[in-house]
Amino acid sequence: MFRLALVIAAVVLVLDQLSKVWLLGIMEANAYLPIEVTGFFNLVMVWNEGVSFGMLDVGSDMMRWVLMAFALAVAVALLVWSRRAGGPVLTVGIGLIAGGAVGNALDRLFYGAVADFFDVHVSGYHWPAFNIADSAITIGVVLLLFDTLFNRRPDPKVSA
Repeated sequence: MFRLALVIAAVVLVLDQLSKVWLLGIMEANAYLPIEVTGFFNLVMVWNEGVSFGMLDVGSDMMRWVLMAFALAVAVALLVWSRRAGGPVLTVGIGLIAGGAVGNALDRLFYGAVADFFDVHVSGYHWPAFNIADSAITIGVVLLLFDTLFNRRPDPKVSA
């Protein structure tokens, strides 16, 4: 299961970083102005110095390094956990979260903040901008919760 988690993490990381390079080029060519793609989806340029939805954005360079170190520690801990993962749903979730965490950590290293581009909106209400790494983390957490709630494993303490 460890290899599967590692491959998924690597794929997420590559897709995330390639999309960011590509979208940074597009946004730069458009003077960083929003680009309407559909009636409910835009491309925007948002630099997130905090964590999810800009929380903990204290504007401190030290916080950048703390958040980067935390993300990398979480990714390593998850990949270690994947060695004991009991099934594919849990393993895929771990890989998605680990890859997303490393992708956003690399943004902090290279740019000083996380690059977010995707803006989903309905009736004037906008979800905070996000990226592929954020999407992978969110889907990964949903899979972990699903696995925890619905994937029954035998209790090793109960003998047959």
